[in-house]
Parts: sequence; C-alpha cells; structure tokens
Amino acid sequence: MNFRAVRAIYLFEMARTWRTLLQSIVSPVVSTSLYFVVFGAAIGSRIAEVEGVSYGTFIVPGLVMLSVLTQSIANASFGIYFPKFVGTIYELLSAPVSYFEIVLGYVGAAATKSIILGLIILATAALFVPLHIMHPWWMLAFLVLTAVTFSLFGFIIGIWADGFEKLQMIPMLIVTPLAFLGGSFYSIDMLPEGWRTVALLNPVVYLISGFRWSFYEIADVSIGLSVGMTLAFFGLCMVAVWWIFKTGYRLKN
Repeated sequence: MNFRAVRAIYLFEMARTWRTLLQSIVSPVVSTSLYFVVFGAAIGSRIAEVEGVSYGTFIVPGLVMLSVLTQSIANASFGIYFPKFVGTIYELLSAPVSYFEIVLGYVGAAATKSIILGLIILATAALFVPLHIMHPWWMLAFLVLTAVTFSLFGFIIGIWADGFEKLQMIPMLIVTPLAFLGGSFYSIDMLPEGWRTVALLNPVVYLISGFRWSFYEIADVSIGLSVGMTLAFFGLCMVAVWWIFKTGYRLKN
C-alpha cells in the first residue's frame, strides 16, 4: 500500500474544501437550516407529532441524510472529473499508484467532507429542537456507510460524465428527487397503501429509515433491511469502480 500517494490525494482534496469553505460547508448548512425552518414552521404547525416524535425533531435525520447524499456525490464527482477535464488524470494513471489507492484517496476525502458536514448540520439542528440519539454508534455507522457509498457513486458519475452538464444531471434529476420522496420529511406509513408499495422501491427510503431508527427507534422498514440494502448498493458501486479501472472506461481514451 502506497500510503504516501493516498495521503497526497486525500490532503489535496481536503485542501480544496478549505479553499472553498463558503461553497463546501457554509452554503449547505445554511440551505439545510432554511429547509428546517420552513418545513418545521409551516408543516410543523399542522402536524404536531409523527409516531410520538415532534415533527421538527422527526425531520432532522432526513435533512442530515439529504445533505450527506447530495454532498457526497458532488464532492466525489467533481474531485475526479476535474483532473479529467484539465488532463492531469493521465499523470495520476501513469504514476506508481494502484487503482485502489486512487479510489481510496478521492473517495476517502469526499466521504470525510460529507461526514463533517453531516455532523455540523446535526449540531445546528440541536439549536432549534431537542435531540436525543438513542443509538449513537449506529448513527455514526449509518452516516459513514452512506457517505462512503454515495462518494463511490459520485466517483462513478465523475468518470462517466464528459461535461459539466452531465456531472449535474444524475444528482439533480434522480438522486435529489429520490431523497425528497424517500421519507425525509414524512413517514411512508402516512401514505396510502399503493403509494407505500411504490415508495419501498426507492433505495433512499432504507437509508433514511435506518438513520432515523438510530435516533428515535422508529423506522419505516426493519433495521436489518436498511443495513442490507445499503451494503448491497455499496457492493454494486465497488463492482462498477472495479470494472471501470479494469476496462479503462472513460479513462484511457
């Protein structure tokens, strides 16, 4: 393992975060706070509780997960796309660095940024509503697993994209709608039975449900199913990354 190479990639990507602190950290925190204030005030005044938890408190895990999902994809996709765009990716591919080390550096940095952001948003939410995390280790495990999984997904998008438009297309048109429809602001048990069945086809439901369970021990699906679906998506992303480097897809040409 070339730890020096992994460290160099990791620190370079983390340094970019500190150079763009307003865009990387401050903007997502402010946006999420606005979501919290608007939804908590507008809808919270009409919905007192959801499964015994006040509505303002209920939406906190969903808001954290929404930010972690989107920022993991954005950080990882831009991190690998920009070297492709300027042509420095070929220097990296010709260096004595394995594909695993490249992925570890880029995905590790993207996941770290998302985890830090998620914890900051969680601390910010505590200023608005009382929070009690019943299973803090499970909460951290879901946070880390989700950040790593969607950073891998973002890495795949960054390699696939051949323009800035495509870089934004999947997150904006697919991931963000799935996150909003995945129970971020409501429990899918509140939906009619037909729509509840459709909602269970949304993979984000399992992420948010498991993460919310770690806070309040309430979930739309079992915790085992949430973990299993997250690990399954993680495995699919790993296979896709392995195939990309094995075939040189959008890298060697």
